[in-house]
Amino acid sequence: MSHFYVFRLPKNKRLLLLVVLAFLTALFILLGPSRIISIFPFDQETALTKGNENEDRIALTFNISWGEEKIFDILNVLDEHKVRATFFVSGEWAERHPQIMEEISEREHEVGMLGYRYKNYLEQDVEQIRRDISYAKEVFNKLGYREIKYIRPPSGQFNEEVIDIAERTGLEVIHWSINPRDWENPGVKEIAQTINEQASPGDIVLLHASDSAKQTAEALSTVIPSLTKSGTSFVTISELLQEVKSEEKLVE
Repeated sequence: MSHFYVFRLPKNKRLLLLVVLAFLTALFILLGPSRIISIFPFDQETALTKGNENEDRIALTFNISWGEEKIFDILNVLDEHKVRATFFVSGEWAERHPQIMEEISEREHEVGMLGYRYKNYLEQDVEQIRRDISYAKEVFNKLGYREIKYIRPPSGQFNEEVIDIAERTGLEVIHWSINPRDWENPGVKEIAQTINEQASPGDIVLLHASDSAKQTAEALSTVIPSLTKSGTSFVTISELLQEVKSEEKLVE
C-alpha cells in the first residue's frame, strides 16, 4: 500500500531531509517502490495513492464536476465489461444532476466526493476548506449518500491541513498512481497505452467523466479487455482498501 505523505518539519531540518530524500531516492531506484515504502512511519498524515501490491487488482476512478454527456458513454463501457469503479463527484454537480447520481448508484458504482465547489484547496484558507467539505457532506446526505468515505481534493492538490480537515470529518483522502491526462484528449491510443504500460497491482487510475474528456470511454474499451486478458481485475476504492487491511492483519 502506498501513501502520499505530508510532513511538518522545522526549517533547520530541511537540509537533513534533502540528504535523506536523496538517499531514499537512490534506494528507491535500486530496490523498487514496493520495498521502500515501509521506511516511513505511519503516524504521518497520508493520502492513499496505491493499494495492495500483492494482488493483481486496480481501481478505475473518475472525477466529474461538470457536463452530462460523456458520463453515459463511460457508464455503458463499464457495464459492457462488468466493471465497477469509483466516481469522485463535486457536491455542486451532484446537486444539479440527481438523476445521473442515481444512474451511477444503480449501476453499483462507488461514490466519493470532490468537495462541493471544484476549486483548488491550496488557494483557499483552512476555514474555507472546512466549510466546503462540510457543505458537500450536507448536500450528499440530502441526496441520500450518507456513507461517503472518500474525498479527492479538487485539482488533486492538498497539504497537511487538507488531510487533517478531511480526517476530522471522517473522510480519507484518495490520490492516484496513474494519470494518463485524459482531460487533455491526447488521443485514444495514447491514453490506453499510458494505462496499459504503467499498470501494476494495486494501482489507482485517475480518469475523468466530465464532458472535457472526449476520448476516455473509447480508451476504456481498449484498456479493460487488455488488462483483463493479462490477469488484472478491476475493483472499487473500498475493495482495494479492504484488501490492504486484510493484508495488514495477516502481517500483524
